[in-house]
Amino acid sequence: MTGFFLHRFDHYLLFILLSLGGGLLVGLINLPDEWYQSLAKPWFTPPERLFGPVWTVLYILVGIAGARSYARSPRSPVMTAWIAQLVLNFAWSPAFFGLRSPGLGLMVIIPLLLTILAFIGLSWKRDRLSSALFVPYGLWVAYAAALNGAIVFMN
Repeated sequence: MTGFFLHRFDHYLLFILLSLGGGLLVGLINLPDEWYQSLAKPWFTPPERLFGPVWTVLYILVGIAGARSYARSPRSPVMTAWIAQLVLNFAWSPAFFGLRSPGLGLMVIIPLLLTILAFIGLSWKRDRLSSALFVPYGLWVAYAAALNGAIVFMN
């Protein structure tokens, strides 16, 4: 029993480190700069200090859901959706901030949102907790997509 717990704990740790560490690395490499500050932004733009804490919590939830999904079925459509959302998530900051392209960012964030919704739908019957862990993430990415779209429209 102890070996089983440690094995599962290792999965949780690995998936959380992958999500959180990858997100932190991508974020640090693609920090908002003077270009972003110069863009016209909508009234519903959150304060920049909110992004770090929100993404930290979301990446932990994403990691937990990934570990749970992997433990249930490492080669499944659910895991394919989990991997795809993480790749798209990590691609958004370089597209938007790195390349300074809100339009390209929008072309990344829409499929990201759809992939998050696919994960929620695919995992619902097998693991409602993993599905539920993705709901705040989906809501935040929907909000970020609206913000991204507004920035494209305003600039």
